[in-house]
Amino acid sequence: MATSGTYVAEVPLKGTAENHYKRWKGENHVFPDAIGHHIQNVTVHEGEPDSHGSIRSWNYTRDGKEEVFKERREIDDENLTLTLRGLDGHVMEQLKVYDCIYQFIPKFEDGCVCKITIIWEKRNDDSPEPSNYMKFVKSMVADMDHHVLKA
Repeated sequence: MATSGTYVAEVPLKGTAENHYKRWKGENHVFPDAIGHHIQNVTVHEGEPDSHGSIRSWNYTRDGKEEVFKERREIDDENLTLTLRGLDGHVMEQLKVYDCIYQFIPKFEDGCVCKITIIWEKRNDDSPEPSNYMKFVKSMVADMDHHVLKA
């Protein structure tokens, strides 16, 4: 049986939980302008940009390499949580399961925390663990904070 695991990290943000959630949920079209060093293009294939079950592809650069990630999203407005379930793309070549969950948690003072959970399962034991994807996602979330504050 192939190895599986879960990574969890928290990224402190200055923008509000609601504004970050809104940007990640349905305003992905601004990502290439806001964090173009990470995200070059986001294409919605099925559904509306902010709809539960929509399918989209992300063109991004990770560790200097251009990659693609196709996902189906699950939306939980009550808990300000967005789940991206991996369907296809570079990460899915090595993983059978890749779910990336973003939960934006308000703080009592200004700002919020983005709790990132990555659930993964390798296709086989020879594949590397996807720890570099957690590093990439954390960097992307942190870099989006400046853009959310300007909006």
